[in-house]
Amino acid sequence: MEYTHLGRTGLRVSRLCLGTMNFAWQIDEAASHAILDRALADGVNFVDTANMYGSERGDGMSERFIGSWFDRTGQRDRVVLATKVYAPMSDWPNDGGLSARHIIASCEASLRRLRTDWIDLLQLHHVQRDTPWEEIWQAMQTLVTQGKVRYVGSSNFAGWHLAAAQAAAARWHLLGLVSEQAKYNLLTRHVELEVLPSAIAHGIGLLPYSPLHFGALSGALRKQRAGESGRSVQHAADRVEPHRAALERYEQLCADLELAPTTVAVAWLLSRPGVTAPVLGPRTPEQLGLPLAALETRLGDDVLARLDEIFPPVGNGGPGPEAWAW
Repeated sequence: MEYTHLGRTGLRVSRLCLGTMNFAWQIDEAASHAILDRALADGVNFVDTANMYGSERGDGMSERFIGSWFDRTGQRDRVVLATKVYAPMSDWPNDGGLSARHIIASCEASLRRLRTDWIDLLQLHHVQRDTPWEEIWQAMQTLVTQGKVRYVGSSNFAGWHLAAAQAAAARWHLLGLVSEQAKYNLLTRHVELEVLPSAIAHGIGLLPYSPLHFGALSGALRKQRAGESGRSVQHAADRVEPHRAALERYEQLCADLELAPTTVAVAWLLSRPGVTAPVLGPRTPEQLGLPLAALETRLGDDVLARLDEIFPPVGNGGPGPEAWAW
């Protein structure tokens, strides 16, 4: 396993992050524990969840599964644990969003479900435009001072949201955001315009989620031909068919390289500047194998150029304004 700093902090995390959105929604508690066992055995020390994963309203089952695993294994100290706050956890008007009241109440509830005394990284799951940053940072600083949260991150922020968050944190003489979790893969490259440049400029580590575009980059066309099941096959109409021509070229390139499409997709993300750790979403322990192989895969300049041809970046490529201006 390789380790790197989370953004500009001194905290070291594995270059692959175990995402747990499938816990409870797709797999049961025993299967979730098996994945956590495998990840830790392979050196993955970074685990990401959210208060709303595995829940319809308020039960937070993904966090509960992780909490029961901590109880069973006693491995809390070896894990850098990340969760999120924002989503409505009930129908009550103050049981969602980024008010100080909800941030603090949600953190307390997550701590109970996770069966831990602290959260390493509490992430703002989405922007809330009608809540001032002064209120958000006041709530976060309260939790940090109490020892319940170590670092603060964001998810699904635009580049200017990152800048606004950091400017407000600077006024309070706070560390501010240390990570941004964004959808980023070969098929979805919008973050390269402004989110990624902003994150790099502010020392915010990028955590790409959906690195396989819901399975489309995992060899979906081959799986279709072989009659295999899986998310990419089940949702082929909206996740695979719009990109069929590019995916055909992609899977042929991977075959020529004698590498699995999953491995190439994750290796490409690991090669991108500013990326700390792609967030994986396995449903079995075995599905961790191909992403782990990406750590030992170095894509040459010719391969990277070929991938840019198959999956062109937005506009002229690179950050704005050059991506759209002269």
